[in-house]
Amino acid sequence: MDYKFEVCLENAESVVNAEKGGASRVELCSDLFEGGLTPSLGMLRTCRRLSRIDISAMVRPRGGDFCYTDDEFQVMKEDVKIFREEGIFSVVFGILTPDGRIDEERNAELIELARPMKVTFHRAFDMTRDAEESLETLIRLKVDRVLTSGLEPSVLEGMFTLKKLVEIAGDRIIVMPGAGINHRNFRYIRDNIGAKEYHVHPTYRKESKMIYRPGHIFMGGTLRQSEYALTSTPVDGVARYLEL
Repeated sequence: MDYKFEVCLENAESVVNAEKGGASRVELCSDLFEGGLTPSLGMLRTCRRLSRIDISAMVRPRGGDFCYTDDEFQVMKEDVKIFREEGIFSVVFGILTPDGRIDEERNAELIELARPMKVTFHRAFDMTRDAEESLETLIRLKVDRVLTSGLEPSVLEGMFTLKKLVEIAGDRIIVMPGAGINHRNFRYIRDNIGAKEYHVHPTYRKESKMIYRPGHIFMGGTLRQSEYALTSTPVDGVARYLEL
């Protein structure tokens, strides 16, 4: 296999399954319904105890945009320091300026705090004004990899831009396509983009063990998932990417 693939997930069971399925690495988050937030230290330690796979931990204090207040930035710095002290493989973050460019000053500060861990700049990249300008900024900051869908909703839609970014990047940074990749379209995407790494999110829903289910009480807002449908990553869902 001449490529690696990272599996995005949010619980310990999924980490174990991703390792069994042959994943190269996992991106550990909480609340993937929000696009992925910072996982708890308890979750991280449990995942490391149950597996030996490399873990990239998300550092994102809230959902929404990627322009953070001073207090939110302080939270991100503390989380990066905690993950560094835990000795994990990598951290994943991204901060933008209000005008849609990469915030060089703040990202540089997080990168310095993170070392010797690897650093991935996440899909905040896809909310920037210009893909090539943003890529050169990340290269200048010495970021190790960037997760992107090519400034489009999915990798299939951003394929032309992604192929160009991979060519421009060369060996200076890893461009890792992610968003909308599944086992049905992966071979087509891989053969046309030619990236060294890919970011996937194979999941299935399983039923909650709860028998008593009051239907009038909800723990979230009006746009919600079922309280009784739990998301996990299956072993065979990961292994399919190795078979293609």
